[in-house]
Amino acid sequence: MNKKARKVSVTTLREMKKSGENIAMLTSYDATFSALLDDAGIDVQLIGDSLGMVIHGQESTVSVTMENMIYHTQIVRHAATRSLVIADMPFMSYATPEQAMINAARLMSEGNAEVVKMEGGEWLAETIALLSSRGIPVCAHIGLLPQSVHKLGGYRVHGRDKASAEQILKDAKVVEAAGAEMMVIELVTRELAAQISKQISIPVIGIGAGADCDGQVLVLHDMLGIGGRYMKMCKDFMQGSSSIKNAIETYVAEVKTGTFPADQHGFD
Repeated sequence: MNKKARKVSVTTLREMKKSGENIAMLTSYDATFSALLDDAGIDVQLIGDSLGMVIHGQESTVSVTMENMIYHTQIVRHAATRSLVIADMPFMSYATPEQAMINAARLMSEGNAEVVKMEGGEWLAETIALLSSRGIPVCAHIGLLPQSVHKLGGYRVHGRDKASAEQILKDAKVVEAAGAEMMVIELVTRELAAQISKQISIPVIGIGAGADCDGQVLVLHDMLGIGGRYMKMCKDFMQGSSSIKNAIETYVAEVKTGTFPADQHGFD
């Protein structure tokens, strides 16, 4: 590992957005992969509640607990010396602003997370403002909300109709105004994601949202082709790679150059 490499912070990500440098982000769940991602040049490691599916073998992220998230964040953060480390707030751990503050504090003090991520738009404004005022950096997550999959009736593209697109754009502006440092936007149309990225000042990381976001994120196991899942928004970077590290380096390079995602990985 290059020990002289600059530590990535939320300020770094803002600078990257301003300069037009794409941000490369992947999920991470253990120390071995955390060190590998650091060496391969990943800017941000996300301890996603997707661990419920790819690590625990569950059908959704809903069963993941605070204890699960704290444990995995601890071990990822221990090995990540350069990447920014973000941890998901699990299902129903931020139902009220007060509950969110207590659990976010645990993720940071016990798990050593640097940023916490929460799913939701306009309704989260008060919570984001409270956490931000207490020194807790927040990454908002809008568009498809995996923790709400049962209410939504499955995984589908958002923003295709006018009302949905207008609400997602409003969500983006509201969470920015509330103090979010960055946001993930998932499974929305390319046109809408591009519009949001241009209209707000904080970094926008896309997943299934086209190439015009400020950065990209994928589930680690999916981009390595070992998740047993096929999704249009993903690409198997192990194909043609000589090693896992090489596959991650290729992902970083393709995100940085804008080669990934290509048109076939997005939605209209």
